[in-house]
Amino acid sequence: MQRGRGKAKVRRIYDAPDPDDGIRVLVDRLWPRGLSKDEARVDEWPKSVTPSTELRRWYHGPDGEYEEFCRRYEAELADPPAAEALDKLRALAAKGPLTLLTAARDPDRSHTSVLRRLL
Repeated sequence: MQRGRGKAKVRRIYDAPDPDDGIRVLVDRLWPRGLSKDEARVDEWPKSVTPSTELRRWYHGPDGEYEEFCRRYEAELADPPAAEALDKLRALAAKGPLTLLTAARDPDRSHTSVLRRLL
């Protein structure tokens, strides 16, 4: 499954790599289960742009709500280490195709939609 507009697109990490992916960036904090690094073909893994463990747990818990998750995640991305890593992703996207990789079952309702919008 492939989503995207412009130079940044989102794909599930479990999908086979595509020649049009360009730079492949894993944007999950944890390495995906059952996938070797050779199979994944990840070029970058900037953990500082991933949602915090606390935010992920809140979102997947009983009180988690997508719009509030997006607001809280954007606030996390404003912190200096995350903002610096986000700027690096913007620079990579400006050079050519960039693919954000995630294990999320529904990338449209995950942090990847926020990242893609900010790029």
